[in-house]
Amino acid sequence: MMVDVIDKKKTSNQSVYQRTTALFPQFWGKFGNLLKRFMPRGLYGRSLLIFITPMVILQAVVAFVFMERHWETVTRRLSHAVSRDVAAIISIYENFPHLDDYASLISIAKEDLDLSVSFLPSEDLPPAGPKPFFTLLDRTLSREITDQVNRPFWIDTVGRSNLIEIRVKLENSVLRVIARRSQAYASNSHIFLVWMVGTSLVLIIVAIIFLRNQIKPIQQLANAAESFGKGREVDLFKPYGASEVRKAAAAFVDMRERIERQIEQRTIMLSGVSHDLRTLITRFRLQLALLEESPETADLINDVDEMQHMLEDYLSFARGDQGEPEVTLNVTSLLRDIRKNALATGASVILHRSEPVEIRGRAGALKRCVQNLVDNAVKFADHAEITISNSDDTLTILVDDDGHGIPVEERESVFKPFFRLDIARNQDIGGTGLGLAIARDIARGHGGEIILTDSPLGGLRAILTLPI
Repeated sequence: MMVDVIDKKKTSNQSVYQRTTALFPQFWGKFGNLLKRFMPRGLYGRSLLIFITPMVILQAVVAFVFMERHWETVTRRLSHAVSRDVAAIISIYENFPHLDDYASLISIAKEDLDLSVSFLPSEDLPPAGPKPFFTLLDRTLSREITDQVNRPFWIDTVGRSNLIEIRVKLENSVLRVIARRSQAYASNSHIFLVWMVGTSLVLIIVAIIFLRNQIKPIQQLANAAESFGKGREVDLFKPYGASEVRKAAAAFVDMRERIERQIEQRTIMLSGVSHDLRTLITRFRLQLALLEESPETADLINDVDEMQHMLEDYLSFARGDQGEPEVTLNVTSLLRDIRKNALATGASVILHRSEPVEIRGRAGALKRCVQNLVDNAVKFADHAEITISNSDDTLTILVDDDGHGIPVEERESVFKPFFRLDIARNQDIGGTGLGLAIARDIARGHGGEIILTDSPLGGLRAILTLPI
């Protein structure tokens, strides 16, 4: 029976331990998520937090110890001395009742004890006044008078800033004592706190200046990497700062130069390939033009045209848009041109107009990006609509159609190069499968993105977002 009881206790303790260990990760995860909401996200803010938090904690501990030990101890000793002087005056008053009007006692208290003493007619003590917010002096002096005098008393530590008043009820009169506040209270102790806080503020300001200079090279490195990723010029970037930052910046410069050399070599190669292939296609066209017109020659001409179109798509995808300069362009005007081109081919396209919006980008590339989205919409649908909207930092272009759409599980696959969704789309319509791949590549090159979702028109919606 005893073994069963022990086994049950062990099982109960193990279950409590398991529940505790299971709840701890959940609690820590929730606490971490809550903490992340209030913590700064940037390196500059986190560095300041790492510097300031220990300083604040250290000063809080030092101030608490100072207030608890030094300030309160000094105040207690001073209050004890004042209370002892008051007790001595009361003893002289009671033990020498033959003194006339106690002028000598008042004079001794004034000259030797630096206390202003007077004797009031016997009356009730004033009612207790409001307690001050900071009650160290009031609490300490009251305790010391209670221990030293042990008579009914009334004190006022609030009424006059530099003086305190003490009234003690005697047998036939009321003793009134007025003393300087500094006699019973460590009034200059706050200077320590002022110096501590002032020094801390100076150190924090110095830390902010130095941290800003240390973080600035990292921010410029991040901006240079972002600009280079978007195809912008970063010629003015030079490594500087701490040795680790300079090393990372130098590695970025080397990487940029290697990528630029690779792009230049690829561009030269593509130029040669495109020249050779275009020469062959032109030769085919001349030979077909010399032949008599027939159904066979018409099919061959169509094949040559399709080869020309495919070649242009391949080269555009391989070349990218890195060589085009970045300019300020009017997106609304660009969309009007795209709609005009679509209407010229007989497509039904509506542009929901808005206020002119200007962004920085490569005009030809952005036009090709939106043009591919519109061509993809009108190719597989009867009607398409273009909507433009913008917020403080984001431009959004919506291209909707009323076609058959694309299954959800295939919406990422259509962005792969040379992927054709022939099950959902018409197989008789030609294409290379590069239109959406080129469009997303251009969007990402400008720091944006393209996603596909369901359209209110019943077909597909392409959402193009670009930073302003």
